Amino acid sequence: MTTHDSATAAHDATIADQFTRQAAEFAASSVLHDRAALDLLVAAAGPQPSDVTLDVACGPGSVVAAFARRVRRAEGLDATQAMLDEARKLAAREGLANVAWHRGDIHALPFPAGAFDIVSCRYALHHLLEPQRAFGEMLRVCRPGGRIVLCDAVTSDDPAKAAAFNAMERYRDSSTVEFRTLGFLRGLFAAAGLPAPSERFYGVPAELKRLVAMSYPVDDDRAGLRAMIEASLEGDTMGVNARREGGTVHFAYPAAVLVAAKGA
Repeated sequence: MTTHDSATAAHDATIADQFTRQAAEFAASSVLHDRAALDLLVAAAGPQPSDVTLDVACGPGSVVAAFARRVRRAEGLDATQAMLDEARKLAAREGLANVAWHRGDIHALPFPAGAFDIVSCRYALHHLLEPQRAFGEMLRVCRPGGRIVLCDAVTSDDPAKAAAFNAMERYRDSSTVEFRTLGFLRGLFAAAGLPAPSERFYGVPAELKRLVAMSYPVDDDRAGLRAMIEASLEGDTMGVNARREGGTVHFAYPAAVLVAAKGA
């Protein structure tokens, strides 16, 4: 096994560990199931009733469920079985019969070229060691004329603030590789030969106590995580508008939704 393969295998194991432990919390998260954010993403994709969609790294299935209400069939893929179990529960609760779930690798999607009208990925890019490779797979399984939808939190263009934010996030969740800038996300589209994507933005709210409680930080050090976030208040050193309100700390993950059509 090469050094690269060893690093990838180790990171995959970290992802499996983190997301197996987090599956129930993710499934119960009001943020992940926020209807306004989901509606914004789905509307940006421009789904048609005849479409077949794929959400990669689908987690507990909230994006798949949102598309399922608008398209012929919506499918989701994730590497973590516990997440897919939660996704199936969601589909059952909502009575969705036009969904399918797959366990697999985002870097090697088990589908033929051009199989989907819309291929999306939400809140997962920052966990990937090879985002360009994953984006290439998304593009491969999207039909000509179909749409690629990428959504993730983005960091400040200020390198110091981006570094501070990523340090906190890696401490909070060891499966995090790096949150990237908006320019990086745009660059994925450009490098793949896609047109400049449409862009929509929103904030994902976070509150200190709840975030710390639902996290699995390094060495289970919740006090250290709390201290990192509180230390960012002076000067907003993470670039997330951290502020103290009502006896706690609030901030927001700046999220971007980028959409472009694949050429013929």
